[in-house]
Amino acid sequence: MKKLLIIDDEKNIRYGLKTMIEREFPSVYTITMASNGAEGFEIFKTEGADIIITDIRMPVMDGITLLEQISKVTSGEKSPAVLILSGYDDFEYAKSAIRYRVKDYLLKPIRRDELFEILKNIDKEQEEQDLSARQLEQETEHFRRELRSSRLRGLLMQQEVPLEREQQEWLSDLQAPFTVGVLNYYYNDGTRMKSGDVQGLAERLIGPLEKFFSEITTDWDGKLVLIGSRKQDFIELSRQAEAKEIKGLSIGISSEGGSLEDLRSCYKEACRALQYTFLYPQLSLLDYGDVGQGRSNFPLPKEELRKLLNMLGTEREKEMKHLLSVIFQIEHLKELDLAYLESVGQNVNELVLDEVFRVHGEASVEVLKLYRTVGNMYNYRHFHEYYRALENLLLSVNEYIVGVRSAHTEHADMEEALSYIEANYARPLNMAMVSNHVSLNYSYFSEAFKAYTGENFVIYLKKVRIRHAKELLAKGCSKLATVSEEVGFENSKQFARVFKELEGISPGDYRAKIVSEEC
Repeated sequence: MKKLLIIDDEKNIRYGLKTMIEREFPSVYTITMASNGAEGFEIFKTEGADIIITDIRMPVMDGITLLEQISKVTSGEKSPAVLILSGYDDFEYAKSAIRYRVKDYLLKPIRRDELFEILKNIDKEQEEQDLSARQLEQETEHFRRELRSSRLRGLLMQQEVPLEREQQEWLSDLQAPFTVGVLNYYYNDGTRMKSGDVQGLAERLIGPLEKFFSEITTDWDGKLVLIGSRKQDFIELSRQAEAKEIKGLSIGISSEGGSLEDLRSCYKEACRALQYTFLYPQLSLLDYGDVGQGRSNFPLPKEELRKLLNMLGTEREKEMKHLLSVIFQIEHLKELDLAYLESVGQNVNELVLDEVFRVHGEASVEVLKLYRTVGNMYNYRHFHEYYRALENLLLSVNEYIVGVRSAHTEHADMEEALSYIEANYARPLNMAMVSNHVSLNYSYFSEAFKAYTGENFVIYLKKVRIRHAKELLAKGCSKLATVSEEVGFENSKQFARVFKELEGISPGDYRAKIVSEEC
């Protein structure tokens, strides 16, 4: 309820105002009364007030002096809304109080509707001010948090250099020991959830994160970073995710940090622990202390990578899959150092896949799209998903190379077929003769020939014969029957029909056109 202070030396006016206001605005105001300015000022100092209704002429301390005193003690603070009561003779005098931010004036005798309207306006204005103040406070707090988050993000991503004095000052309230946790979430299709949505998910699991973690930020890679004083809070977050069968959430946590200087190293430990969830699909949380030491490593298998490259484009898919498992040391997967897998993955990209595309050219859009995703193993939540995608990519590349080699062979076959047609067009020629010449199945040859030339065999042969007929006509050969026979048509009638079909004019008209152009 709002506090309202009524100050007037006339008792009837004080109680009359109190009664009117309480009747019109039940349960809105807590009303206190005083008989003069001095008494009212003491009440204001001890209890405060949101609204003051005061007379001007009063004993001990008048209304103007009261406002002067209130302005002194509320300097820089929220001032009460003041409503002045005055008689007609004091009205001009009362207006001098305007410098004390008086909201309005009421002439005695007081009119109820005028008083109520003024109080409603004051309440409305105060509510708007309160709303603006809350919004400003929220915006200021949001800006402060964003600034701190940005500074912390920059600090985590810096190289290992001593903390600057300014950084030490704005992080001086960070409680030690602390643990850094890095969170990520993968959807079923392999895409990552945005950090803001990860934060929302975490809060749905355990409540507002500010209750458990002193710092909340994101790194430059878009992962959510939490800093807290208790590892148990991270464990509880993971436990709640498992209880609600949320499979996509992964958490990596660091060892305990004892000072601000440990922040960067703890962040890196948490990131590495998060990466190790890549090897353990059944776990949603990993502590760096459990995975950071004593991992198995092996020399880079360059000879096996060379063999893998050579196998692509062959019919040895089973052997290729086995070789891939040897390259990645699948038998030792759970004990492997991630650095080994990262190195092998990079070399598969560079020594195998890049070399394939360098030699054979770029593959289909689908293959290249898959390659861009498989190129970074951390585009997948778990290793087995990456490994399966890599296997599929290698099989697709294998088919691509087979297709490229087949296309080269087919190209040579079609070139041989065209050469045969060019040499034998004057003979009785059909597609069976040509397909037999290049040793290809009749149906396959028909499809391949059309794909290569853009035309079926009959049309292509007609065009070859008409092209040679035009050459003979241009040389002045007089007998159309002779031309028809020399280019392989059964009779001159068929020759004339095909010639007009392809050239738009008869052989005779074509010859006459050539002669007229030469003259």
